[in-house]
Amino acid sequence: MKQARHLEKLEHFKAWNPSAAELVEAAQREYEPADTFTRRQRILIWTCSLVAAGIMIETLFFKFTAAPESVYIFKRMGTEPWMRWVQGVWELLASIGLLWPRLRWAGGILTTGAMAAAILSHVTWLGFSVQGDHGLLFGMAVVTFTCGVTVMLLHRDLIPNYVAMSRW
Repeated sequence: MKQARHLEKLEHFKAWNPSAAELVEAAQREYEPADTFTRRQRILIWTCSLVAAGIMIETLFFKFTAAPESVYIFKRMGTEPWMRWVQGVWELLASIGLLWPRLRWAGGILTTGAMAAAILSHVTWLGFSVQGDHGLLFGMAVVTFTCGVTVMLLHRDLIPNYVAMSRW
């Protein structure tokens, strides 16, 4: 167990006032956050990242090649072809973020947003079954959303300007 450090009295406190050279040196230092995840959390993060990225990368082919099912989906929502391209690029960036450990927090956010939009479109315009797929696309969106939320929540402390309201 660590021993408590002796702290000076407040009267002897001196504020740190760095020189310009010290500030430049500090700005040039590389900061690598400590890996604080347990083995189980790392396995969960990698599994969720690979599953979500795999599903999104699989669907990119259909979005970018204007597959009939993708064209039908976006035409039904009245956003063909521009939103099909935007959604494809969005999912590509989310997949890259999930697979790149330093950007996993961003991949989680992008995945969660993209899949929330997909789930919302299924619930409002498309229905659960699209062209007789028996809910496969909807199910894939729910699985990917769940994986994205899991990655995002586990990496929430790395999100810039994130302030925890509570610690759970």
